[in-house]
Amino acid sequence: MGYRFKDRAQLYQALTHRSAIMELSSSGVCSDALPWNERFEFLGDAVLGLAISRRLMDLGQGLVEGELSRIRAALVNEVSLAVVARTLDLGRFLVLGKGAAKSGGRKRDSLLADGLEAVIGAVFNDGGFAAAEAVVDVLFGNVLRGDLMHLVQTDFKTMLQELTQEKFKKVPSYEVLLETGPDHNKVFEVRVILGTEELGRGSGASKKRASQAAAQQAFSKLSNEGEGEETP
Repeated sequence: MGYRFKDRAQLYQALTHRSAIMELSSSGVCSDALPWNERFEFLGDAVLGLAISRRLMDLGQGLVEGELSRIRAALVNEVSLAVVARTLDLGRFLVLGKGAAKSGGRKRDSLLADGLEAVIGAVFNDGGFAAAEAVVDVLFGNVLRGDLMHLVQTDFKTMLQELTQEKFKKVPSYEVLLETGPDHNKVFEVRVILGTEELGRGSGASKKRASQAAAQQAFSKLSNEGEGEETP
């Protein structure tokens, strides 16, 4: 990550999930003076958004405001942040309650994304914006220097197929559930199925868009499932 904390207690707080503090409290330990990472997560969300926006202004000279906003959203969404967190092996360092840890919390996208934002917030609090921006450059630099428009053209159908093949040795199928509206303004609703289980639904102005929306929902669902889930 490229940053050394002056106050390591801030890093520890950034890595501490609410479940760990609540567990201490329920066991009779006074937890009032033991903060968890949600305040740093709140701060880190804002710092990350600003740092990414500044870099996009520099690197995306030919892009209009709407495109810049979509690219930023693609970079800082839960799935993308979890991917970055995994490159740091962040899950291994999260301080979780026993229940959260046993349920696969160290691999859950939401906890990884929140933890990464909290760490960025802690860097800002400890070293200022320049330090936080430097960390963001390290974590997101390769992506930012690549094809930015590719970030908003993600093929979730391919991503879902790769994921289901890896986890379940199966490929999903798609079914059109509904087709409404006149020819010039149709709306399609599609569901994605793995075996006999429905994984997600999506709608769009074409079957392709609806299928992508369904695949995105399914991909997010499967990515957030902890270990030990039954195979569909």
